[in-house]
Amino acid sequence: MPATIYDFTSESVSEGHPDKVADRISDAIVDLHLARDPEARVAVETLVTTNKVVLAGETRCAAAVNPDEMVEAARRVIRDIGYDQEGFSWRTADVDVLVHGQSVEIAQGVDEGEGKPEGAGDQGIMFGFATDETESLMPAPIAFSHAIVGALAKARHEGQQHELEPDAKSQVTLRYEDGRPVRADSVVVSTQHKDGFSQAQMREIVRPYVLEVLPEGWMCEEDDFYVNPTGKFVIGGPDGDTGLTGRKIIVDTYGGAAPHGGGAFSGKDPTKVDRSAAYAARYLAKNVVAAGLAKRCLIQLSYAIGIAHPLSVYVDFAGTGEADEDAVAKTLREVMDLTPRGIRMHLGLNRPIYERTATYGHFGRKPEADGGFSWEKTDLADELKRAF
Repeated sequence: MPATIYDFTSESVSEGHPDKVADRISDAIVDLHLARDPEARVAVETLVTTNKVVLAGETRCAAAVNPDEMVEAARRVIRDIGYDQEGFSWRTADVDVLVHGQSVEIAQGVDEGEGKPEGAGDQGIMFGFATDETESLMPAPIAFSHAIVGALAKARHEGQQHELEPDAKSQVTLRYEDGRPVRADSVVVSTQHKDGFSQAQMREIVRPYVLEVLPEGWMCEEDDFYVNPTGKFVIGGPDGDTGLTGRKIIVDTYGGAAPHGGGAFSGKDPTKVDRSAAYAARYLAKNVVAAGLAKRCLIQLSYAIGIAHPLSVYVDFAGTGEADEDAVAKTLREVMDLTPRGIRMHLGLNRPIYERTATYGHFGRKPEADGGFSWEKTDLADELKRAF
């Protein structure tokens, strides 16, 4: 029998974490191209280290984006995050652009042709997940982890905590009873800070932001509240550790509460099903839960390069469903066109809306007026209710 009492842990990282700096720069390059050409193709990776940024990848755009514009986009991202330190600064970092045109062999397999619909940009499997344990229909451990580092970043940007620097990580362990979270068993926060502050001082600076995020009465015991466990965190960001695009895929999704297909999102335009189909799977799972068809919903989609329609649609309610899973899977194919073009049209993905996704998770966010986070809408819920 499954355990009825257990602990589950998820982590998040701030916008200043080296890998997230890389993700955000890559997505800024995606937005730069989509703003010029909604049908642009982009696959750009970023490496960041001590005062160095390297962009590498392939693009295709009707209105060319030159290397100087990519350099400027990278510097603007670094400035917006808040890095102007000796070891990593938006002013002085050396930025290399190693970006070339898209492979013609990839293009011919993906592009629409006479009698041929647009195919998927690669093979792969993508997962979407939703659970009713939080208002955002996200797992609580990752939702709280995101909120803690987000609150610290907000305080830093607004000048409320001058001691804080951009790099930070959080980790929340929740106790579950009968499948529902009931309290925090431990909380870990590591945050970069200006020199001259002790571990004890940083603990008290961080504490109110954790208390603000957790429900009342959920705070862990004092011995299980860890802040900067190594004692000091002054050297951080890309100066302290190299960052690469796509190394925080569990942070980007469900904190380990659901499977992951393995493909990263950032740096990829929405023709890449690693990104768009994962968004579609989350959208469908969220609508299934919002419709009351299940308390938990996991959806898997699979694709083959050059083939338009998904090879499979799998639905799992983990024993919490009010409808037949196979019937729901069939209905989902009917209510949404799951071809790469169909997903992009349904969710309005051919827009410069991706830089904002690079920090604090791609899921569990509020839909925005310009089309950002459209995959978080629950506009299919009524249709799914009627179908079942």
